[in-house]
Amino acid sequence: MTLSQPQVTATPFGELNSVLAELVVEARRVLGDNFQAAYLQGSFALGDFDEHSDADFMIVTRRDISEAELPALQALHERLHALPNPWARRLEGSYAPAALLRNWSTTPRDPPGEPRPDDWADPETGGRPPRVYPFWFLNNGASALVRSEHDNTQVVRWVLREKGLTLAGPPAATLIEPVSAEALQAEAAETLQHLGVDLLAKSDSMGLRWQQAFMALAFARMLHTLETGLVVSKRAAVTWATENLRNSWASLIEHAWQLRHNFADSWQDPADPVELTDTMALLRYALEVASARSKT
Repeated sequence: MTLSQPQVTATPFGELNSVLAELVVEARRVLGDNFQAAYLQGSFALGDFDEHSDADFMIVTRRDISEAELPALQALHERLHALPNPWARRLEGSYAPAALLRNWSTTPRDPPGEPRPDDWADPETGGRPPRVYPFWFLNNGASALVRSEHDNTQVVRWVLREKGLTLAGPPAATLIEPVSAEALQAEAAETLQHLGVDLLAKSDSMGLRWQQAFMALAFARMLHTLETGLVVSKRAAVTWATENLRNSWASLIEHAWQLRHNFADSWQDPADPVELTDTMALLRYALEVASARSKT
């Protein structure tokens, strides 16, 4: 199959387009015939992006990254990270084998020859134990790939299939099976329940201003998915919350959205005590919704 050339106009930001084009060209060079396709997902795919957004990519491979391929791929991301371009340090994404990306499944759980013990802690999902296959993942701000289940989710598949921007290869819908509303709702409920256990047990997990604001927006997005069976951007979730949640929570979520753009000098400040209390109340309400959804 002949792959298309990188689309250097995939976003309105020229510097980001340049980084994405280099990522695709260099990944194809390093992976050779193991490279199948590349996409942009996340906020750029959902249409609510700005100069503060992460650049969420997904590179699809014909097979998992081999031990022989990994060093060159790690070197590629170290080079990109060092570019004098701020977008180069805002790349976030995974290398997913096509056969495993097509459908979400709990099998196979581990890469061949890389069995994970049951006490393995995912470095990019808050230390969660192994559940599904871990892709090679690059976090926002990082320069090295790690094994993580971060992007092996129903949400990522839905966004890729329904909204993904093609950088190289065929449309994502040809590689991913449809994801049902029920599957998205079940995943949102399970994620909320996992978060709830951790956050209710660790009172300092939202002790910083950025942590509290981040979680308030995350709860809004998951509540929206629970109610609608759809995935939307943070901005759209804020609008939905304003129209559907009680005033104190709507104001909390709107303020969290505003804070997202103003963390440069205050991201390590303590969370506002009133907003922290409201965020915990929002979490408890979200857990009630998730529990009710799980029983249906």
